[in-house]
Amino acid sequence: MNEQTLLVNAENIQVDFRTEGGIAQAVRDVSFKIYKGQTVALVGESGSGKSISARVLMKLLPKSAIVGKDTRITLHGEDMSQYDEQDMRKIRGKKIGMIFQEPMTSLNPIYTVGDQIGEIIREHNRAMSKQEIREQVLSLLTEMQLPDPEKRIDQYPHQMSGGQRQRVMIAMALANKPDLLIADEPTTALDVTVQAEILNLLKRLQEKFHMGVLLITHDLTIVRKYADWVYVMQHGKVVENNETENLFTTPTHAYTQHLLNSEPKGTAPAVPAENPVILEGKNVQVSFVTEPGNWWLRRPEKRFKAVKGLDLTLRRGETLGIVGESGSGKTTLGHAILRLIESEGEMIYDGITLHDRDRKAMRPLRKRMQIVFQDPFSSLNPRMTVRQIIQEGMIINNIGTDDADREQRAIQALQESGLAPFALDRFPHEFSGGQRQRIAIAKAIAMEPEFILLDEPTSALDLSVQNQIIQLLRQLQQKHNLSYLFISHDLRVVRALCHRIMVMRHGDLVEMGDTVTVMDDPKEEYTRRLIRAAFEVAA
Repeated sequence: MNEQTLLVNAENIQVDFRTEGGIAQAVRDVSFKIYKGQTVALVGESGSGKSISARVLMKLLPKSAIVGKDTRITLHGEDMSQYDEQDMRKIRGKKIGMIFQEPMTSLNPIYTVGDQIGEIIREHNRAMSKQEIREQVLSLLTEMQLPDPEKRIDQYPHQMSGGQRQRVMIAMALANKPDLLIADEPTTALDVTVQAEILNLLKRLQEKFHMGVLLITHDLTIVRKYADWVYVMQHGKVVENNETENLFTTPTHAYTQHLLNSEPKGTAPAVPAENPVILEGKNVQVSFVTEPGNWWLRRPEKRFKAVKGLDLTLRRGETLGIVGESGSGKTTLGHAILRLIESEGEMIYDGITLHDRDRKAMRPLRKRMQIVFQDPFSSLNPRMTVRQIIQEGMIINNIGTDDADREQRAIQALQESGLAPFALDRFPHEFSGGQRQRIAIAKAIAMEPEFILLDEPTSALDLSVQNQIIQLLRQLQQKHNLSYLFISHDLRVVRALCHRIMVMRHGDLVEMGDTVTVMDDPKEEYTRRLIRAAFEVAA
């Protein structure tokens, strides 16, 4: 390595957590260095301690965390171990910016995105006028390739797709041109066509401002393309570190070799021809009010059409994949089918009409129709233990003969989702993003449904765990004849799991057909562009 200026030196990071079951070790003796202009990657499976190690730098750990006495972090040679909260406020957002893994939990729902980005700028630039701040926010949103930035600046987080919210988070992290950028899964919620754009943008800004970047990700293809140095973590420890190309070509640790050999494999087995249709949608339409009307001024309301008259069918035991760029209407369509939002058109489930049912009338069907949301943290009650979260639906729907039976069902659901029974006594905030995703899957599985809407269920999971989840979903489907509606931007996972694929863009259907046929011989240019982007990133 050429002579470089040391930006961050992290030594002997040790973190424990207080839990009801005692002290849980999370990170042990982790050390790493970041130089100016360098991208350092922390990789490893969910729960390996990557995000916790990074949060030590920002002093953003929960109150239950215990940081080791020998842990030492220096920034520009200054020891931050004695910094109090007031000192850290001067650091956060100015010298160190952070892109969080789950944007919906980091964005305030009652403020517009423009106000939230502007607050970060104002905090460290008191002399700037409101107009100057607004212009800088617009410039940032434009750099993030956010469509219609003049319109988006005045919108609230809930009015944006998951990928759009992620781009807002990136804009906030870069607002004050920090010396160090911590990017915790910065492209998790982004489709493949935008991933490369965002990462190239981060790379350009890094070179322009000579930033150091700490990249935390489960996507090894991104690491190989953008990182200079890699630290591999397992069970809270660093097991191997090296220059990126050396680590990928000659890994020495068995765990590193395991990670590098992990990728979604295989294709979905054929669905028996006699399997009946369980779900049908006809001319499904969804629109949202963007500007209320005014009767006195004879001004009609303005609406945005998010889903534009789509038809679909799903058979028992089948998986239908819905793909497309962020904001294409994938999640909106899924929520409309489950009657979670208002829509037009016909929806029929197992011979039962859904489109004419209100929330109360839908309640008896909720046991049979489950959903795993894209952002698991926002769908898991932070005040409840995992046991309470999983058993809540059982109690409401009278599943299980008694408390002991429900306990066994909860344990089985956790184990099938790749988590140990001790997780039952912990709270959502004590888990990594990938672990929370598995808790959300366990919650759905425990209800013994016939149909599951899976909204980006593997987006927060590393490649090796993706394979486990894919195998789990296949096994459950085979065992219980489950039907899945699988929403994803990861075409590699879609190819491995889905029988058919539905490509959406701007609320319209672009192409639909057998997954292998569509991906090997797409008919539409947009589909070809999606596939090309997916496998170029993977190459």
